[in-house]
Amino acid sequence: MALELRPNCEWCDRDLPPASTLARICTFECTFCADCVDNNLHNVCPNCGGGFAPRRIRPSTEWRPGLSVAKRPPSSKRVHLSYSPGDIAAHTSRIKDIAPDKR
Repeated sequence: MALELRPNCEWCDRDLPPASTLARICTFECTFCADCVDNNLHNVCPNCGGGFAPRRIRPSTEWRPGLSVAKRPPSSKRVHLSYSPGDIAAHTSRIKDIAPDKR
């Protein structure tokens, strides 16, 4: 199963096209921009509590049959946070000093 490649940051709604180097994801594919991960979330996913990694870029060229962004297009469904900014701040401050591999 391929990554969804969600089209936006769940915090600020910034567009994150499939080739964006600014996209960050957690293990559940919650998607945020690098600015929000660094400055608002402190590398804590507000949904699951995990850390973030750069989202992989799907090739635009079909180097192998059926494997490209054209053949396996990104999601067009925009996703937004389910939690309030205050709830997120409390959540991130509680666990931001714990390394992601220890959470």
